[in-house]
Amino acid sequence: MWNYIFGGNSQTKKEMPKKAIVDLREHISMLNKKQSHLENQIGEQDALARKNITVNKNVAKAALKRKKVYEGQLDKIQAQIDSLDTQLNAIESANLNLETMKAMKQGAKAMKQIHGDFDVDKVDATMDDIREQVELSEEISEAISRPLGQEIDDDELEDELAALQEEAENSRAEKVPAKASEPERRMPSLPDVPVAELDEDEAALRALQEEMGL
Repeated sequence: MWNYIFGGNSQTKKEMPKKAIVDLREHISMLNKKQSHLENQIGEQDALARKNITVNKNVAKAALKRKKVYEGQLDKIQAQIDSLDTQLNAIESANLNLETMKAMKQGAKAMKQIHGDFDVDKVDATMDDIREQVELSEEISEAISRPLGQEIDDDELEDELAALQEEAENSRAEKVPAKASEPERRMPSLPDVPVAELDEDEAALRALQEEMGL
């Protein structure tokens, strides 16, 4: 009665499979010892019968009779062991299934409790919040990375760089010695004759020389 009131029967049912398994294993162990003892006795009676088969036929016959009895007992014990092994395996398998179902039931209960405060809409809303926070974090990171000083125009830098490059090329060109030029062909100087005394062609040639500094 007290076990019923305080849940003793439930505990007993819970421990029953384990106790049955322990009892079956102990009984099978005891039968195995009995089986080994009978096998020894069968061997002894067989040896006794062989020893007296020509000396004392009655002793040999009695030994064979006892051997047959032991063999009958051994067959029964072997059958009992086989039955108990079958039952033990069935109980162990059933108990394993029971424990597996308990674990699965406990897992389902835990999952139900975890998902109790969640649904698809809440998950979607949470993911949207996460995306917004990630984007905000990237914007903040980009703002922090901007230089605090005066911003410089890239086009202005490119123009200045091109001017410096052109200046450097001109400087290198000035340092390269110029190739010796061929002797200038000077036109033969005309005799210093008054212009008035020269004809028109000679006067034109003289004017051209003076113009060219020749």
